[in-house]
Amino acid sequence: MLRPFFALLLLLLLLCARPAAALETAPVIGSHDTATLITDSDSVRPGHPLHVALRLRLAPGWHTYWRNPGDAGAPPDVTLTLRPAAARAGDIEWPAPERLPDGPLMSYGYTGDVVLPLTVTVPATAAPGPLSIQAQAEWLVCAAICIPRQGIFRLTVPPGDGAPSAEAPLFARAVARLPAASPFVASISPDARLFLRGPGLSPANVSRAWFFPDTPGVIDQDAPQRLAVRYGVVSLALHPGPNFHAAAPLAGVLTLVDGHGTPSHLTVLARPGAAPADPAALPLLRMLGFAFLGGLILNLMPCVFPVLAMKAMAIARLSGAERREIRLHALSYTGGVLLTFGVIGGMLLALRQAGIAAGWGFQFQSPAFVAAMAWLLFAVGLNLSGVFSFGSGVAGFGQSLAVRPGHAGSFFTGTLAVLVATPCTAPFMAAALAAALAAPAGVTVAGFLAMGAGLAAPSALLAAAPTLARALPRPGVWMDVLRQALAFPMYGACVWLLWVVSQEAGPTGVLAAASGLLLIGFGAWALGLAGRSSGRGRRLARAAGLAAALAAAAVLPGIPTLSAGAGASTAGGGGLLPGAEPFTTARLASLRAAQRPVFVDITAAWCITCLVNERVALATRQVRDAFAAHRVTLLRGDWTRQDPDVTEFLHRHDRDGVPLYVYFPPDGPPRTLPQILTATMVLHALGSAGG
Repeated sequence: MLRPFFALLLLLLLLCARPAAALETAPVIGSHDTATLITDSDSVRPGHPLHVALRLRLAPGWHTYWRNPGDAGAPPDVTLTLRPAAARAGDIEWPAPERLPDGPLMSYGYTGDVVLPLTVTVPATAAPGPLSIQAQAEWLVCAAICIPRQGIFRLTVPPGDGAPSAEAPLFARAVARLPAASPFVASISPDARLFLRGPGLSPANVSRAWFFPDTPGVIDQDAPQRLAVRYGVVSLALHPGPNFHAAAPLAGVLTLVDGHGTPSHLTVLARPGAAPADPAALPLLRMLGFAFLGGLILNLMPCVFPVLAMKAMAIARLSGAERREIRLHALSYTGGVLLTFGVIGGMLLALRQAGIAAGWGFQFQSPAFVAAMAWLLFAVGLNLSGVFSFGSGVAGFGQSLAVRPGHAGSFFTGTLAVLVATPCTAPFMAAALAAALAAPAGVTVAGFLAMGAGLAAPSALLAAAPTLARALPRPGVWMDVLRQALAFPMYGACVWLLWVVSQEAGPTGVLAAASGLLLIGFGAWALGLAGRSSGRGRRLARAAGLAAALAAAAVLPGIPTLSAGAGASTAGGGGLLPGAEPFTTARLASLRAAQRPVFVDITAAWCITCLVNERVALATRQVRDAFAAHRVTLLRGDWTRQDPDVTEFLHRHDRDGVPLYVYFPPDGPPRTLPQILTATMVLHALGSAGG
């Protein structure tokens, strides 16, 4: 009695398993390969795609071919016959191939477990029912010899909801190797150099590359393809083949491998064109001219306002001085400016030689440096307020240098002017900085010295024409009032720098910086007390001032640096502008691939120009309304702390400092806006681009 029951149960199990088993056909087995036809779903739904694939499991050392087999071979071919007849099948969707060298020849193909998918669609109007598939396939299996292979495969896919089959992971692996549409602009030069241009290309992101042409004979496939990468541009030197035509487009697949060994496969259509010019290659004289103009305009930037107080006091003191004294003070200030610019240029060169991405204003990315600058300006403010004055015995204090009397004071005033100017990038400076840092070391230093000459030009003018100082009012009581009033820009700068510390180091950093301000204040009071005392009291007061300075210096190493996203707010202090997203290279690339207009704002908390531009341009009602009307995505990059993504974007757009504003229209090249921004400029960029 039990035997018929078990027989019936076994039959039911076989019937239930039959549809699933039919989704991978019986294999066609050869001596070096096994071939089957598989699907990615257990069932088919009208109106929904079904993926079918020829699966080849190749023995080690054997391979088959891509659609362009290279110097030898032939690609697999699959012909599908479908029922119902209204069903349609696409062509093979070719995963990116491998390079298969064989002596002087180079082939393109596949090894191991190969899946070549096709898409089958049953019309939505078709009545639900099974899909019958017959595939006739031909392929080559090659090693030292090539063996032609063929097979006929049949399977029936039942109707259903399209649930994934057991073979679905094989399709996912094949899809991962399918080339994606390239988001970059591709061109091919007459000498067969392939160029790729666009955001996301950099030496860090592209370490190796290889091009697979769609058709044989257009390049020498076995010849090396020499790679060169700079920010925003990748070039691959190909060797022309007999079928290469300089006036014809070149299509194929480009594989890019990043520094971690992860490949990206892109379909490219390179249009004929000349090699792109190096954007950093400005003529030397033009670069030096831009550098000088940028430094000159830097005198008017808000970053330099605190130092204008000391410069005003110095000029007032010179009004009654002798011609020689006026000239020496002006030259001392100019020397301080030039030397500091030269040192900063040398530091940037050394950092880049060591592989560290650094740009203009890089030192303000250190909260310890920002805190030290706040303390220095606070000490200058206290001196201007009359809390203390310097005598010959304390001239060595670091914080006293910029307010010392005599030529040393003028020299270190120039040094301080450069240090507080570095958060700003003036017009003309962007191109000059990019060109200088891309040039040989001697040209780089010359470019930085030209910027210094521009910043020092007003003072140098006094050296050339010292009679100008005599036109100023004579010294008097008004100078004491002016000196005390000019202390307040210093205190305002301290408040700003303390806020910058909060962006970079959080509450702990603010506590440390404020503690340093307290110690500096105590040290200044002690020095003032020493100036009014004598004997043992003076020595004790000086010792107390020195101890306070040393204690403040001990605080600096304890100021932490927050990692990106560790809790500090984004640049601008008020968080992101309404509707803005954090900038990432991946997000920009995805928006560009979707042909969405994008406005990129690269800023930093320590950049006063950036904050002013935000208030007067980007945060205005008319600009926000225009962004909404044109469906512009606002991406905001924060360079307050070191961010490799942002640094790379700056370099790709030939900048070494902030601010940077770039508008990407839905189609067409990006547009870089000026560093000094207005709402009208933004609106004009949106309107003229048709975004």
